[in-house]
Amino acid sequence: MNKYKLSILIPARNEMFLGKTIENILENIEGDTEVIAVLDGYTKPIPEIPKDDRVRILKYKESIGQRAATNEACKLSKAKYVMKTDAHCSFDKGFDVKMINEMHDDWTMIPIMYNLHAFDWVCKNGHRRYQGPSGKCEECGEQTEKDILWKEKRNPESTSYRFDNTLHFQYWRAYKKKQKGDLVETMSIQGSCFMLTREKYWELNICDEKHGSWGQQGVEVACKTWLSGGRVIVNKKTWYAHMFRTQGGDFGFPYPNPGIKKAREYSRDLWINNKWDKAVRPFSWLIEKFSPPDWNNSKGILYYTDNELDPKIMKFCQDQIKVGAKQNRIVSVSLKKIGFGTSQITLPLERGYLTMTKQILAGLKSLDTDIVFFCEHDILYHHSHFEFIPPKKDIFYYNDNVWFLRLKDGHTLHYDANQLSGLCAYREPLIKHYEERVALIEKEGFSRKIGFEPMTHNRIKWKNKYGYGSWKSREPNVDIKHGGNLTSARWSKDQFRNKKFTKGWKEGEKWKISGWNDLDKLIK
Repeated sequence: MNKYKLSILIPARNEMFLGKTIENILENIEGDTEVIAVLDGYTKPIPEIPKDDRVRILKYKESIGQRAATNEACKLSKAKYVMKTDAHCSFDKGFDVKMINEMHDDWTMIPIMYNLHAFDWVCKNGHRRYQGPSGKCEECGEQTEKDILWKEKRNPESTSYRFDNTLHFQYWRAYKKKQKGDLVETMSIQGSCFMLTREKYWELNICDEKHGSWGQQGVEVACKTWLSGGRVIVNKKTWYAHMFRTQGGDFGFPYPNPGIKKAREYSRDLWINNKWDKAVRPFSWLIEKFSPPDWNNSKGILYYTDNELDPKIMKFCQDQIKVGAKQNRIVSVSLKKIGFGTSQITLPLERGYLTMTKQILAGLKSLDTDIVFFCEHDILYHHSHFEFIPPKKDIFYYNDNVWFLRLKDGHTLHYDANQLSGLCAYREPLIKHYEERVALIEKEGFSRKIGFEPMTHNRIKWKNKYGYGSWKSREPNVDIKHGGNLTSARWSKDQFRNKKFTKGWKEGEKWKISGWNDLDKLIK
């Protein structure tokens, strides 16, 4: 039977204070707790580490990265709980017991975070300079030496964290006022110290090495905990203090990471596009729960139809939109009156490309929401489609997770297609574009040069230029091909002049599409 209840995991790369951190941990633990530290490819002298039966050291000649090092340390643990911490921290007396006593098996827990005043630079004349890069005394020019203090600074006291709509870490002082009691929720964490069960650590792949060496740690841990059904809790009965190194030089982050941009892109794609396969809650649930600034954007649905579709298919698709829309406002724009949507607009115009463009513009101007989902009358929209939140306001996003269903025989096909029916973006840029689009078509007529999907090509020099991107909902939408579609369907690669548009080509079983049960019975 393992004698330790908690293993403290410390990834360390050229850390000058690793020994001091371990020494502080040993002085303050009061339970059955061990330390597992990883010397990850040191290129500088290794600091003296306390010799103690409760300390184990892993050594790597070449650096494997912070996440990988943490994972290697966790593989050695047999304890119920693991705590990852940085190698430049100090801790409260009995912090380990205070954490374990309050833990639940589906929680991630962090202590209050203070700043660590680790040292000052002092010259022989007694002049002091707060911790930072080495150098001569700024007052008298004499050489300086470190004076180790290792003392927590009780102000600021950090208990509330979030991330913005680009998934960058932020402190959240406004939410801190809402945190009542000793055990309080936080949307995200800082990443330098967190505890959970070892079982959850591996179940959730809490240090996913696909992110790269480091970056987005707090977002990853928080999202995986919340979206798997757990909670992220700050235990205000105890604390730790973390030394921040943001000044560069020999007082900068010890892990070089040219891939930090890649880590952020991977993180945004994973969470905003709901790609994490262990989630039982969508990413939008987390946003709705905490309502952080930068994310408080209302959603609306723009539904447009030419009224030429079989009424039974139209109603079937409308009912599915209602399921996914929930409380989101729906504005319908039709050529004949229909009883669908929270508000309806009827344009007595002839069916055609200019008319469809005018319908879209009228609907955009009628909506009063920040974000707009385009919805066409012959698409089955899965409810996960409406969970998407566009991360940038100047980008038009298309849901590539769509399957085509040939109604006459049930043939199913998928390829990555940027379709107007899968467009989601912020309303104001859409209005500017569609005003310009209507004016151009009225002047020159519609042509394939203009196309249907805004910003997906450079054939037109638009006055208002935006970018475009794509995402994939958790389950696909179904584009019903019934023979009366305004745009023709293509069912073989030979029908594409440019084969790059057949990316992701996949033909499925008849009437079988993931996320849609008994599709043939529903359609009939």
